[in-house]
Amino acid sequence: MRRVAKLSAACFVTAALALSATACGKTSSDDASSSSSSSGGGAKGGIKIGLAYDVGGRGDRSFNDSAARGADKAEKQFGGSIKELTAKTSDTEADREQRLQDLADAGYNPIVAVGYAYAPSVQKIAAKYPKTSFGIVDSVVDGKNVDSITFTEEQSSYLAGVAAALKTKKTHVGFIGGVDNPLIKKFEAGYVQGVHDTNPKVKVDVQYLTHGQDFSGFSSPDKGQQAAQGMLDNGADVVYTAAGSSGTGAIEAVNGVKGAWAIGVDSDQYNIPGMEKYKSSILTSAVKNVDVGVFDFIQSVKNGKPLAGNNVYSLAKGGVSLATSGGYLKDIQPKLDAAKQKIVDGKITVKTTP
Repeated sequence: MRRVAKLSAACFVTAALALSATACGKTSSDDASSSSSSSGGGAKGGIKIGLAYDVGGRGDRSFNDSAARGADKAEKQFGGSIKELTAKTSDTEADREQRLQDLADAGYNPIVAVGYAYAPSVQKIAAKYPKTSFGIVDSVVDGKNVDSITFTEEQSSYLAGVAAALKTKKTHVGFIGGVDNPLIKKFEAGYVQGVHDTNPKVKVDVQYLTHGQDFSGFSSPDKGQQAAQGMLDNGADVVYTAAGSSGTGAIEAVNGVKGAWAIGVDSDQYNIPGMEKYKSSILTSAVKNVDVGVFDFIQSVKNGKPLAGNNVYSLAKGGVSLATSGGYLKDIQPKLDAAKQKIVDGKITVKTTP
């Protein structure tokens, strides 16, 4: 029976989506200091897993949920317990450092920091706790006790671009990024390249929800909805959103327009609970198997041989992929398979910057 200590989470509810409290998943208040933990020590022979989520936390139906699936699998397979802490949009570097230190002081090992924003704090805290294994998703941190879990997001985004170019009837598609930063630029770069390699005549609109240190772009479905609606009104009929839970708002907007398609990200959003009513509009998702990377890391610690260094999960290794749920890609699957093979064989080099 799984035990999750729910110290904090940010579940952002919008009127547009009318998300119920249950959509927040296994989370509680934003204020970690006011929450209590019931996880205690791990089961005999088990493992105590510490998870420091990015903004949105468990229940974002995207990036964080993928990480949670990896931890859940490990907890189920190895026994033990999970403690979850979640970032807030107002976080300072000190907040992130404290979050990791709290987990380390409580004896959690391994500790997984979910998101590139944790890079400086992992660098600092990992050095203070050399006997604790730290994993960080989406950033590279140098440390003997740090596993950098990174992905070739641009490759799956390229395939999403190929699909968009083949499915658009208006030769006009869109890309929405949560926060304008180098990581999300990889999604944009791959997508735009995939579109134009397939059909140079297709117009691609690009919009970012927030910039700099404003991470609310990853947790504002209302902003995602508004951006997608603007693109649809402007003539786009396929919209790819790489913006965490903000993407649910974009998918809702697309669902309201006949003949339009949404492309999800990170998780296979066609199969995510709570997204059922939008299934007819979710063409595919550019999946990033964060769960695989997180599970591999936890398993390595459990086996006494912790992973360290930069472990890259690529298209060739199944680290990223394009979801086929719904069957909407059947008519273009041969072309997608051909594009995938060219990437794997090195015949296509996907850009990481626009």
